[in-house]
Amino acid sequence: MDFSQPKKHPQKANKKRLTNEQVKLLETSFNFNNKLDSTRKSQLAQELGVPARQIAIWYQNKRARWRNQSLETEHKALQHRLERVSSDKNRLEREVERLKGELEKAKDMLVSSKTMNYASLPSFSSSCDDVGSSSLLGDHGNFYVCFDDHQFDHKSNGHEIFARSMS
Repeated sequence: MDFSQPKKHPQKANKKRLTNEQVKLLETSFNFNNKLDSTRKSQLAQELGVPARQIAIWYQNKRARWRNQSLETEHKALQHRLERVSSDKNRLEREVERLKGELEKAKDMLVSSKTMNYASLPSFSSSCDDVGSSSLLGDHGNFYVCFDDHQFDHKSNGHEIFARSMS
């Protein structure tokens, strides 16, 4: 008794593998146009000495590999972009925390300045001619403090300590 299965693809036994030269020619043709019309399929089949169906299948498989490769390349690019964006997000979150700390220090200085002698504050200019800048607001403008008795009200509630520079 013969229990062997009948061959489903009898042409497969007759199918020959493509040589390196044949593959190079197909690759060149594919790079020129990844779609295969019937005229070009017949021309390639005759030129390579293989069945037109084998050329069509090669093109179909090559397009599938090409799509997968394109997707992998796009996926890697998106992964790199995600890594950069995540890194930027983390850096910005750290910067926000640092700025919040700076803001809290400035608020504490404002509150404590009500009881301090304003001219003794070491980080501020003692005249309105000197202009300083603060990193509290980044590039949004320069800030200065005047401690001259004529321009600064010692009885203020602290809101006049920082004034926007008009430059």
